[in-house]
Amino acid sequence: MADAAANTVARVREFNRFYTRVIGVLEAGLLGTPYSLTEARVLFELAHRDEMGVSELRGLLGIDAGYLSRILGRFAADGLVVREAARDDGRRQLVRLTAQGRIAYGRIDDGQVRATEQLLDPLDEDGRRRLVAAMDWIRRAFGDAPLPRTLVLRGPRAGELGWIISRHGAREAEAARLVADFACRADPREAAWIAEADGEPVGCALCLADETDPRAARLSLLLVEPVARCAGIGSRLVAECVRSARAAGFDRVRTHAPVDSAGARVLGRAGFEPDGNEWTCTC
Repeated sequence: MADAAANTVARVREFNRFYTRVIGVLEAGLLGTPYSLTEARVLFELAHRDEMGVSELRGLLGIDAGYLSRILGRFAADGLVVREAARDDGRRQLVRLTAQGRIAYGRIDDGQVRATEQLLDPLDEDGRRRLVAAMDWIRRAFGDAPLPRTLVLRGPRAGELGWIISRHGAREAEAARLVADFACRADPREAAWIAEADGEPVGCALCLADETDPRAARLSLLLVEPVARCAGIGSRLVAECVRSARAAGFDRVRTHAPVDSAGARVLGRAGFEPDGNEWTCTC
């Protein structure tokens, strides 16, 4: 496990080195301008506000107060910003871009647009979609992205039954058995769903015939990826399973979930009643 963790760290660092080279962070000036990446970010934040408190700007950027002071001092000397005390609190310092500062920001912004267009130019539409989806995934993984913009529930595509198995980790053997039984039976009353958010699979569920009760269906292998939780995806999958079971003629849906789990909360909201860790919903 220690070797695996070390390998992951090494690969992340390798990607960081690659990407900083791609976007030109290591160059003396960003996109041929006299400004560093941090200085360009300061201009960006100020360009999107009429004025801003210096302490608020420092908190937003997460940089040292002395470093920010030196940046703003240079900008003020170049005529890009004006710093002044707030009218209602002389201890609070405000900063805003001058007209010259907005021109400087505009040049950087135009250059970044052109550079990004050139970066994307070799990619076809599918490649661009996959790139943006991967970037969104990384942002969600580190808590800095909005919830998925589009959500589709659909049947598994080629290879995605294997994806369902692989995503169940410690339960992989059980998942493999359930998926294999589902695929082999081809029972028209049974169904499987992939939750696709912004073009990428982020969840799944199976609605299977219960092996011990001919009138019941079983909600199995319900999963939502951590980066896509709190978007109602689990609730959508559970509701679709209940709807499908009802249409197939089942009287009830059963499933298993620890009573103190996040999945139990989703089941409770969907009308499932617990009996220990076993949950039942009447269709």
